[in-house]
Amino acid sequence: MLKIGVIDGQGGGVGALIVKRLKEEFKDTVEVIALGTNAAATSAMIKSRANKGASGENAIVWNSTRVDIITGPLSIVLPNAMLGELTPLMASAIVSSAAEKILLPHNQEGVDLVGLRKEPLPHVIERLVQRIKEITNVRG
Repeated sequence: MLKIGVIDGQGGGVGALIVKRLKEEFKDTVEVIALGTNAAATSAMIKSRANKGASGENAIVWNSTRVDIITGPLSIVLPNAMLGELTPLMASAIVSSAAEKILLPHNQEGVDLVGLRKEPLPHVIERLVQRIKEITNVRG
């Protein structure tokens, strides 16, 4: 079964929206693992029906090598992002993971991605889900 790690921090709102949409689209054909930089973020994603979840630096580092796809906001690969919640070790583990990374260009880290259209978050999440569907068709 395909394992998707959804990583988020702060209140977990973006991650919760991703989890909710993934579970609507894929039902029980994928395992969604909520990985929060803190317990509040993990809890929000669990409430959105993630299969399981864990919090903190070690959980993110450990699970980054055990999932097929990692998703979340772009800031999960930026050391010290999310007001310092995203540690350099977390960012390194995520970037170094062999998992496919599908990231939302949604952040407030002072990083401007030139060439991207500004779109409402629900539209960007739909693009994320479509990309995961493309990947699962290739692997399946």
